[in-house]
Amino acid sequence: MTVIGILSGTSYDAVDAAVADFALDGTAVVCRPRGTYSEDVPEELRARLSAALPPHPTTLAEVCRLDTELGRLFGAVAARANHEVAGGEAHLVVSHGQTVYHWVEGGHALGTLQLGAAAWIAEATGLMTVTDLRTRDITRGGHAAPLASTLDELLVLSGEPAPADGPGEPRPGVRRGSLNLGGIANITVRDREGRVIAYDIGPANALMDTAVVDATDGAERMDKDGARAARGRVDRELLDRLLAEPYYRLAPPKSTGKELFHAEYVREALGGRAIGADDLLATLTELTARLVADACREHDVTELVVAGGGVRNPTLMRRIAELAAGTGIRPIDDFGLPAQGKEAYLFALLGYLAVHGLEGTVPSATGARRGSVLGSLTPGARPLELPAPATVQPRYMRVVP
Repeated sequence: MTVIGILSGTSYDAVDAAVADFALDGTAVVCRPRGTYSEDVPEELRARLSAALPPHPTTLAEVCRLDTELGRLFGAVAARANHEVAGGEAHLVVSHGQTVYHWVEGGHALGTLQLGAAAWIAEATGLMTVTDLRTRDITRGGHAAPLASTLDELLVLSGEPAPADGPGEPRPGVRRGSLNLGGIANITVRDREGRVIAYDIGPANALMDTAVVDATDGAERMDKDGARAARGRVDRELLDRLLAEPYYRLAPPKSTGKELFHAEYVREALGGRAIGADDLLATLTELTARLVADACREHDVTELVVAGGGVRNPTLMRRIAELAAGTGIRPIDDFGLPAQGKEAYLFALLGYLAVHGLEGTVPSATGARRGSVLGSLTPGARPLELPAPATVQPRYMRVVP
């Protein structure tokens, strides 16, 4: 089955699509990546989305408009990915949508909302579409995050990249973690009893990006190549205030997002003090690197497999390597997926599992009582036709050229 996975991440600067062929082979799910496709979010839409996100107030009218316009955008991107990458051969579109609110109280996730109406995607592509990939896990007591833990368990934590005839074997003495540096940094590891645990560590690009937008009045969206952070000096007073955030001391499973880590959060931490933009970026970069290094030490991680937009920031990657000395760092590219495309391939995988009646969550990672078949289905141009339900839950993932 050829599947298109699409998402607009926490930074909502682009819509990324990944196309892959999936098949089941015994206890393996076989993934043949076809390639990725990306389009920038139009500036006007991006500005309106930013204005509607917490802590800003919004209206139901604007939520409706954004849901429609994001659905149209996702549908257009999926249709072009089908034409340009899949050669018109795709069977299924899986859209994560744009998260606008993740409701967490008292350490428990109570709800989550992603915009990007599925019907517009199905109409634009003519393909069956899977959306709403997080809510089912929440109904079972989970955080619905990080869903990357499913791919991480199948591909990264199972051992070395899987050969053609079976799962990869772990190297003796290696304790591996899988890190994604998106708007929020999340990690997947095994605890000392061998259970998979995963959680949002804290902010990665989310705070850095908002700081750059503030400093440049929107002329720049990110600290390209970590250049500002490299020029700046860490403000120790601000770093200490940021590290005092209570979220970091919560036990996993836990999840967070821009409901907490937004532009006003940084302004409040500054407490009226003024520091240069480069020093602010150096401090926020140091914050993420410290959080990652602390997680590596807490879980005795000796090898960290990294993915996400943050891998393009050499200043951040250098500080992680320095602060997590003794932990080897390697890209997820070594396992057959591109670092920039991991999340889009993840959602393609989750949709493929869903239409085959297979669980797409790791309960020990999300905190749910049991695993869940994820998502809601919207028919395409033809009547809804599902493949025969699979009977064996995959234990590992094999990526083939």
